Amino acid sequence: MFGANLRHLALQYPSISELSRRLGINRTQFNRYMSGESFPRPDVLDRICCFFDVDARILLEPVDTLGKQGKILTGPFLADFLGHGFQNLSEQLFASGFYRFTRRSFINADSFVVGLVHVFRGESGETYIKGFEAKEAMRHQGLPEDPASREFRGVVSCHEDGVAFLISRRRSMTYSFNYLARVASLENNFWVGYVARTVREGGDERVTRMVYEYLGRDLAPAISAARGTGFVSEDQLLPYHRRLLRTKERFN
Repeated sequence: MFGANLRHLALQYPSISELSRRLGINRTQFNRYMSGESFPRPDVLDRICCFFDVDARILLEPVDTLGKQGKILTGPFLADFLGHGFQNLSEQLFASGFYRFTRRSFINADSFVVGLVHVFRGESGETYIKGFEAKEAMRHQGLPEDPASREFRGVVSCHEDGVAFLISRRRSMTYSFNYLARVASLENNFWVGYVARTVREGGDERVTRMVYEYLGRDLAPAISAARGTGFVSEDQLLPYHRRLLRTKERFN
C-alpha cells in the first residue's frame, strides 16, 4: 500500500529524478520504496509525509481516500454548485502540461512577471496547477526564497467561456483568483484574462491583465522558458504577450 501511495503522489511531479532530489533521497532507493522492495526509516518516512502533507495512514490506506469526508468543493453541500466546474474540466478545454504566463507586477508597476506553471490531472478527474513565485517578489516582501516557501498550488475550474484558478502559497492566508479565456491564434495555445489578489484596498493594484501560453507536455520547452522567468521590463516581453497584455492600458 505504501508503494502504491508513493506512485500516486509522484504523479504530481514531472520526473522521479526531480522528486527524489527535492526529497533528498537517492533515486534508486526511492524506486525501491515505490516498488515495495524496501521501506524507509522512521525519519525518512516522516520527511516523505511532511513533503506530501499527508500522515502515517499512507502506510495502510489508499492516499486518494484519505480525508474524503473533509472535501469542501466536491463534498455533498457544494458538489452540484461549485464542485461541478472543478470536476468537469476536459483536456480539450484546458490541456495538462506546461504554461508560460506574463502579467504586470503588483509590487512594481513598471515591471512585468514571467512565470512557468505545470497543470495536471488528479485520479478523480480534478485539475491542479503548481508553480513558484519569482525570488525577487519574495525578497521584496521580506519572505524566504527557498523553493518550499516560493511554491504555489491551486485548483482549476471550467466556466462557460473559459477557466478559473484559485491559487495560494503553502499555509498562506491570502489567495489569488485567475480567470482566462482562449484567444484565437495560429496554434490555439494562448489564453488571456486577469488575476486578482485578496488584499485590502490601498496604493497597490489588486487586479491586472494576464496571458497564458501553452508550451506542451515535454520538459525541453519548459526548461527553455524557465530560463526567462522572473521580473522583466516591457521591452523584454515576447511580442505577442505584450500585444495581448495591452501594456499601454491599465486593467479595467
